[in-house]
Amino acid sequence: MPLALLALALGTFGIGTTEFVIMGLLPEVADGLGVPVSEAGHLISAYAAGVVVGAPLLAAATVKLPRRTVLMALMGVFAVGNLLSAVAPGIGSLMAVRFLTGLPHGAFFGAASVAAAAMVGRDRRATAVSRVFLGLTIANVVGVPLGTLLGQAAGWRATFAVVGVIGLVAVAGVAAFVPAAAPAATGKGVLRTEVATLRHPQVVLSLAAVVFGFGAMFACYSYVTPMLTEVGGFSAATVTVLLAVVGLGMTAGSVLGGRAADRAPMATLYVCLLALAGVLVSFVVTVHHPVLAILSLFGAGMFSLALGPAIQTRILDLVGDAPTMASAAIQSASNIANSLGAWLGGMVIAAGLGYLAPTIVGATLAVAGLAVLMLSGGLEVRGRRREAQVEAADPERALAAA
Repeated sequence: MPLALLALALGTFGIGTTEFVIMGLLPEVADGLGVPVSEAGHLISAYAAGVVVGAPLLAAATVKLPRRTVLMALMGVFAVGNLLSAVAPGIGSLMAVRFLTGLPHGAFFGAASVAAAAMVGRDRRATAVSRVFLGLTIANVVGVPLGTLLGQAAGWRATFAVVGVIGLVAVAGVAAFVPAAAPAATGKGVLRTEVATLRHPQVVLSLAAVVFGFGAMFACYSYVTPMLTEVGGFSAATVTVLLAVVGLGMTAGSVLGGRAADRAPMATLYVCLLALAGVLVSFVVTVHHPVLAILSLFGAGMFSLALGPAIQTRILDLVGDAPTMASAAIQSASNIANSLGAWLGGMVIAAGLGYLAPTIVGATLAVAGLAVLMLSGGLEVRGRRREAQVEAADPERALAAA
């Protein structure tokens, strides 16, 4: 992996670790601050709110700045946020700092994806983007478990301090290895053009597919522990290993999804959403069989994360020279998906339908995402046919329009 991509992946590794490690450290945080676990759980929502708010706002504010400068600034804010988390005196201050730490999340992913795609040829953009996302998937396999162990052994503040240091190292890596590119865009109408991409019907449909597709995974993943222990009969210690299997599947999906998306992004999205729906439905049966459960968990992680580079490439193809806002919006959509999936999954459990009901919710969301993409693909094909008809009827007019 080129050092520039490695530096960007280190940044996403830190982001992925701090986003998810809090879930394993809630009891320690609650005890340390003297609050109930339920109140400490609001820290997760505070970070997610920061991501949703920060992605479009920071992308808009930095659209005219050189990407390397933007990446360093965003990762710097992230690092400072984690270091401040390590010394926050109470739940209120920690809540505010978690919100601050989430602000650069989406904008960094968006800028890093665009920067990675710009470093390679058009036929390798999805692969380059998948290398950036690889940091996020490795965080789930390595960063979160180790961060949880560190927090349990040395205190939760130590975990945030270490993630803050990782952020500072990523800043240094970006400064040293990411090319000093020109501003992401220039001109008086830049911001207007970037914002206009978010109104593009195909971009809207693609972002909707992100919400449904990633929401499908989170509907199941948010409740995977009680599914495995209460229904599958797995021990709590075994669940930790099985969650690592999900992370390994995500890592494989990020790599393989990037390669497949370089060849055919839309076909990759179709296959992944259909396969994800099938895997989630099958979990109703496979959860009772250890080997099959492992395969299902690996498949769910793989097909869900393979969506990432494919949807990123799809949106880059749609927006052309104005990719910053749309790329950042993917992260906002992903966090909306996180909240939506967890909420819907919790609703069916609360309704008394059992711990496996969220898998059916997830499969339904995946099918909905597939339907949205099929609509998008159909509109695109219709548009191409219309252009071909115009060109055939009046070649000179078509040439002038082009």
